[in-house]
Amino acid sequence: MEWLTVPFEVTFVQRALWGGMLVSAICALAGTWVVLRGMAFLGDAMSHGLLPGVALAALLGGNLLVGALLSAVVMTAGVTALGRTPKLSQDTGIGLLFVGMLSLGVIIVSRSQSFAVDLTGFLFGDVLAVREQDLVLLGAALLLALVVSVLGHRAFLALAFDPRKARTLGLRPRLAHAVLLGLLALAIVASFHIVGTLLVLGLLIAPPAAALPWARSVRGVMALAALLGITATFGGLLLSWHLSTAAGATVSALAVALFFLSHLASGLRDHRRARFVGAHAAATD
Repeated sequence: MEWLTVPFEVTFVQRALWGGMLVSAICALAGTWVVLRGMAFLGDAMSHGLLPGVALAALLGGNLLVGALLSAVVMTAGVTALGRTPKLSQDTGIGLLFVGMLSLGVIIVSRSQSFAVDLTGFLFGDVLAVREQDLVLLGAALLLALVVSVLGHRAFLALAFDPRKARTLGLRPRLAHAVLLGLLALAIVASFHIVGTLLVLGLLIAPPAAALPWARSVRGVMALAALLGITATFGGLLLSWHLSTAAGATVSALAVALFFLSHLASGLRDHRRARFVGAHAAATD
């Protein structure tokens, strides 16, 4: 039992666990819609699109979260505007914004003498450096994400499965899409300094995708995704402590591993169910 408990007797690991749990819950709320709507590329583009704001904030000695938030607003507005351009596919617009924002961020960061350190921290985060004020911000972000998810659930659901019906029902799909982008941006901004932008997709996509074969409702996917994200956080921190590996990367890798295990188990379940149905049908005949 000591092998399980010793790492979490250390204060900074306890804060990392709480931070990872809060991030897992936020990512479950936003990531479920990302998975259901096939928006993984958009999530990747938005996470890397934070670089200009973060780089500028670091260069000017400002708050990195504020810089990330400003970049997220620009990315959200850009994706929304380009999505209304009939002659340009959404993927093309997202790709252009992705490359443009990332290039601008690298240009800004290159002006800093601590280029390598800043970029490494941005890409990979530092879950073991979570402070008490970070936990307060994450708690506020989770509360906001819950409010947006509850109020926008009906519109998000219609948008995910039948955008035309959403328009017919007067749910304003364009506005719902913009709010959903805002929820995604909130999850990424809240998470990037914990696991970094390269690894945030691990918690944003892997847990909801792993939960999908087992849940019977969207809310069920969110709840199970949060539980899987928390499991990945606990297990990742535990393995990181004993194996001396990068904490954020270990958490993200474990989340992806849980996805593959989930789909392997669901495949075996479906195979056994098919064999049982076939045997029952043969016996009936």
